[in-house]
Amino acid sequence: MPSQEFASEGFDIAASGGDGVVYEIGGGFTTAASEDDSQANGNQPTRSAEQAEQSPIDESERLKALGNGDFKQGNYLDAIDHYTDAIEACPYGETHGPSGEEILQMRDAFEERNREKMLAIQRKEMEDRRKARSPAGKGNEEDKADDGGETDEGEEDPLPTFVPPRHVFGTKLAVYHANRAACNLHLGHYAETIRDCDIALLFNPTYVKAYMRRGTAHERVEDTEKALRDVTTAFELDPTNKPARRQMERLRKLEDERMQKLKDETMGKLKDLGNSILGNFGMSLDNFSAVQDPKTGGYSISYNQNK
Repeated sequence: MPSQEFASEGFDIAASGGDGVVYEIGGGFTTAASEDDSQANGNQPTRSAEQAEQSPIDESERLKALGNGDFKQGNYLDAIDHYTDAIEACPYGETHGPSGEEILQMRDAFEERNREKMLAIQRKEMEDRRKARSPAGKGNEEDKADDGGETDEGEEDPLPTFVPPRHVFGTKLAVYHANRAACNLHLGHYAETIRDCDIALLFNPTYVKAYMRRGTAHERVEDTEKALRDVTTAFELDPTNKPARRQMERLRKLEDERMQKLKDETMGKLKDLGNSILGNFGMSLDNFSAVQDPKTGGYSISYNQNK
C-alpha cells in the first residue's frame, strides 16, 4: 500500500527519534521513513541458524525489522503480526523477566489494592467524623486536646507507587510494543494503541514516543485530560521536542474550553435547581446578585424584589 498524504497540519510524534512518522491530529496522517531505531529498507533480512543463536534477542530483532519494512509500505496488519511475533520470540521467565502483559496485570492488581486501601481510609475518616460529632466523641476529643494528644487524621501513610519488575531486554520490548501501537494508531484501534503504550512505558518510563502515541490515541477518543498529561510528560522529558510543545499548547486550549463548558453546564443545572425551589415562594435566582469584595475575596448577597 503506498503512502498517503492528507492536506492538514501535521504532527511529527517521532521528532526526537527521527523515524519520520507524521500523524495528522487535525485530520489525517502521513506515513514515511523508518520506524524507531531501525534502518530497515524494505528488504527482508535473513539469518543463519548460527547467527540466530548469538543472542536471545536476535530473532526478535529480525522480526522487528520485517515489521518495520511492512510499516513503511503501509502494510500495518502485516507489521502488527511481525511486531507481535517479535514480542513473543523474546525470552521471558525468571532468567530474563516477565512479559508486558504480565507486568500490566501486576500493575492493575496493585492499583486495585490501592483503591481498596483508599476506600478503607475514607470509610475510617467518615466513621471518625461521625463519632466526633456525637456527645461522647466530643468529650474524647477534648480529653485528647487536654492531654496534648493528636487525632489519627492525616497520619496515614501515602499510597505506594507501582514499580514494574525489570526485564533484561525491556528497552527493546518497549520499542516492539510502541511500534505495534503506531500501527494500531494508523488503523484507528485506539484502545489497542493505549494498551501497547502502557506496556511500553512500563518497560521504559522515559520513552517519549510512547507518551506521544498514547496522547494521540487519548485525544482521538476525546480524553483531552489524559492526552494533555501524556504530551506534557513527553515535553518535560524532551524540551527540544517542538511537535510535543505545539501539541501541548493546543491541548491546553482544548482542555480549558472543556472545563469552561463543564463549569457553565454545572452552573446552569444548579441555577435550574435553585429556581425550581425558589419558585415555590414566587422568587428566582434572578432576584439575587452576588458582589465580590476585592479586598477579602468574599461575596455579599443582595436581594432585588423587582427582578
